[in-house]
Amino acid sequence: MPAAAQVSEIRIAKGFGIPYLPVIILEEQGLVEKHTKLLGLPEAKAKFIQLASGAAMTDALISGNLEYATGGPGPLLTVWDKTRGNLNIRAISAISSIPVYLNSINPKVRTIRDFTDADRIAVPSVKISTQAVTLQIAAEKEFGRGKHDVLDKLTVSMAPPDAHNAMMSKGTEITANFTSPPFMYLQQRNNHAHPVLSSYTVMDGPTTFILMWTTQKFHDANPRHHQAVLNALEEANRYIKENPRGAAEAFIKNQKSKLELAFVQEMIANPESIFTTAPQNLMKYADFMSRIGSLKQRPASWKDVFFPEVHDRQGS
Repeated sequence: MPAAAQVSEIRIAKGFGIPYLPVIILEEQGLVEKHTKLLGLPEAKAKFIQLASGAAMTDALISGNLEYATGGPGPLLTVWDKTRGNLNIRAISAISSIPVYLNSINPKVRTIRDFTDADRIAVPSVKISTQAVTLQIAAEKEFGRGKHDVLDKLTVSMAPPDAHNAMMSKGTEITANFTSPPFMYLQQRNNHAHPVLSSYTVMDGPTTFILMWTTQKFHDANPRHHQAVLNALEEANRYIKENPRGAAEAFIKNQKSKLELAFVQEMIANPESIFTTAPQNLMKYADFMSRIGSLKQRPASWKDVFFPEVHDRQGS
């Protein structure tokens, strides 16, 4: 590999909730620092910055305020498409495949066909976030081709904690929230809200929810730092699988959460919660977004959207 550039700090974005658990483990256990040292690199301190959405993280990456952004397939595919030929942003790794639920406090809403103009659906970013794109896919299945956007007018951009609080207060316009754990399970506790649909149902199986991406410039200038981050993520995934209780304790500490340890551990150990660096069903999003015109260029395979270090994974 080329000689490493002088990198003293690696800034990594993280979001809210269980889907970002591997990134939280990186932070709590100092795994980026550990693996840079194992590769014989000068010490590089990892700094973790919490942001509300993949779109916000991409903005920070492009402006030079991050080395690695994290978020869902929607934001990744959008920025990959828009930066081809210049920044050439691509993913370094998948982070997690976790179902997200569309919950509602409106007793009249049992399917997405039941939403009316009186409802508002909170998502991290309208039209771009993975929840927003998944809702479009669900709408197309329900209402037919060409009608994927019929519910877009009801969506509102809100950070997951804010959206959760807004809906559960029952004092705002937000009557539904398409969100991830722990928020979706907290909403369903004691029947405060009920599920309308699950992303795994819409996508016909487990689907990557969170990934990590960077620019080609940073990747090419720092191949060994890049490998260190990837190695750190692999170690984090092993730790989560082997020690879900320890991972739950790390989550509670990192997020300053008041959730019960057993509740967090149960979410982490749920068979539907998959922590892996290989993407799952990414091309289903790419195919849909290309067909409706959200992407100018359709990737030929998931590998087009990833740097080569993970091309040997069994992705899809």
